[in-house]
Amino acid sequence: MAKVVITGGSGMLGRWVVKHFVEQGYEVLNVDSRRPEEELCPTLIVDLEDLGQTYSALAGADAVVHLAAIPAAHIRTPEVTFRNNVMSTYNVLEAASSLGIRKAVIASSESSYGIVFAVNPFSPEYVPLDEEHPQLPQDSYGLSKVVNEKTAEMFHRRTGIQVVSLRLGNVIPPEWYERFPSFIHNPQERERILWSYIDTRDAAEACRLAIETDGLGAVALNLASDDSSMAIPSRELMSECYPGVADFRAVLEGHESLLNSEKAKRLLGWQPKHQWRKEVNQ
Repeated sequence: MAKVVITGGSGMLGRWVVKHFVEQGYEVLNVDSRRPEEELCPTLIVDLEDLGQTYSALAGADAVVHLAAIPAAHIRTPEVTFRNNVMSTYNVLEAASSLGIRKAVIASSESSYGIVFAVNPFSPEYVPLDEEHPQLPQDSYGLSKVVNEKTAEMFHRRTGIQVVSLRLGNVIPPEWYERFPSFIHNPQERERILWSYIDTRDAAEACRLAIETDGLGAVALNLASDDSSMAIPSRELMSECYPGVADFRAVLEGHESLLNSEKAKRLLGWQPKHQWRKEVNQ
């Protein structure tokens, strides 16, 4: 039985990742700054900004899924957000590499493209937006994700550790689907995230597949559902909110996602299974 350390396992996404790995037969250790509401595995309270504590937490693990972070730009002050997210990721990858752990997954974000928390709003260069799109953040949270991806590349070059950075769309647990009817007819409600979303259960499976897949090196992968979070067709959403975008790199005939996850499907054999349209009445 392989041992996986999951940082941030007490959080909204983390508890689903813990649950998935436990159900798949892994030995799991949750590393967080607080205890979870439901104890699915042992939990260790750790300050990941402390390298010594991070070494102790990862000792004996075969892989690490690093989800712990300040999860948005507006929760803490910018400098605290940047320091926490960057230093915790550096420490996790430093400890993992030194301890001989060969595989890691880290939580990146669609915020790294810069649209989400932009002070000076701008449009994507093209849609659906893939991993080659420029990353142009204007905030410390998005910048921390870009730095973390570069940190992952550095550790891979230095030690050979495989690091998959998952650029997550808006993460939605199943109990939140009941909120969708309140915004699905309003194009301005979620335009900064290009109306994307990813079910926690699908994100959890992607984390496992990224650990189980070999030969990935250091790679960043978008992760989103195949459909948007809106009842309005995707071309209409773009016309309403981003009329200046003329470069459409896929045929958009319905509610297709505007965050392209084809690379994750190809490299991981992953396919999102959970869609809000199957769970709520429109």
